[in-house]
Amino acid sequence: MVFRRRTYQIKPEMLSIFNSFFQEYLYPNQKRFGAKLVGRWVNETKDEITAIWEYQSMEHYHQIEDNIRKTELHQKSKQKRKELGNLYVESRQDFLESTVPTHPPKHIVAVSGYITNKSGEVLLVRNEHRADTLEIPGGQLEEGETVIEGAYREIWEETGVKVKLDGITGVYQNLSRGIISIVLKGEYVEGELSPAKGETSEVVFKKLTPENIDQYITRPHFQSRTLDAMEAINYIPYEAFDVRPYQKLSRLNQYGGDNHS
Repeated sequence: MVFRRRTYQIKPEMLSIFNSFFQEYLYPNQKRFGAKLVGRWVNETKDEITAIWEYQSMEHYHQIEDNIRKTELHQKSKQKRKELGNLYVESRQDFLESTVPTHPPKHIVAVSGYITNKSGEVLLVRNEHRADTLEIPGGQLEEGETVIEGAYREIWEETGVKVKLDGITGVYQNLSRGIISIVLKGEYVEGELSPAKGETSEVVFKKLTPENIDQYITRPHFQSRTLDAMEAINYIPYEAFDVRPYQKLSRLNQYGGDNHS
């Protein structure tokens, strides 16, 4: 692992403006391409902000930076900085390596939802960084979040609609990126379709069948996950619990239905 420490010197009166800029423009792009924000801190005098990011390697860092420069959000951030003027006085960065000789294996856990409406249409999104395909909505779990909580949050954030989740239809692995992906099946409840700024450019309901799926979902691994969910009758049981002290947090049953404690 490699850690990047970025320090910004700011005027104290710019703190809230800088924080808003960071959350809207800087953080989403880094997270989207696989960087992890370890933390962000401000000193007592509110004139210095430090952010530390985690990357798999220096090559991973450079790849992310190259990807970010190609995004529409990056261009918008450059324009926003011009509008804001002197967002910060100066900045500097350096790279750190952990003194721990070995690291345990790390994986990203992602969740996505196969959601249908009363007409049997499937909820699909087009992500800005995967514009070549539609896909079922989803994203990465946050720390301390259950699979169910993460799925509800990601579907809401990407589409603007509320859903009811019934169960897990499959677990998938992307070895090249170290991603474990869990797909859940559910139904649309309410809300208007609304793309997420800086993330999804399109949100639609489409009538999917095994015969027409490649017209909408062009990537093979997304097709496979969607077809499995489409054909699923029973579900994979799932339970999340804490053990200090023991507390069942949530459960999805074999025959459908979520149970939140």
